[in-house]
Amino acid sequence: MRTGRTTSRSVLSSQVISSPADRPERPGRSLVTSNHDVIRQWAEQRNARPATIAGTEREGRAGVLTFNMPGYRESSRVREISWNEWFQTFDQRKLNLIYQEQMRDGRQSNFFRTESPDREDA
Repeated sequence: MRTGRTTSRSVLSSQVISSPADRPERPGRSLVTSNHDVIRQWAEQRNARPATIAGTEREGRAGVLTFNMPGYRESSRVREISWNEWFQTFDQRKLNLIYQEQMRDGRQSNFFRTESPDREDA
């Protein structure tokens, strides 16, 4: 987990997952990671592909990071990118991924968001 001057309560109250072997304490638990293997495994379990939101790019670099999930985030603005580009942008911005494995009732959750602990408007 990455921390900084504006680390949110969401990050601080989430369970840190630092390897694919780590498991949530309970269904519905908010989790946080910056581990590439954990992120890729979570996405692949949902058939999600790395993506950015078209029109948010800056100076030829990926903009807002997201995932293209079948039946969930499909939009004309979602543009798929490579894992290398996604992780390069993720690391350059020093982001965390806040996510869930399961909802409280045990069903698979697709909830996620990226967050910077150094963002001025966080």
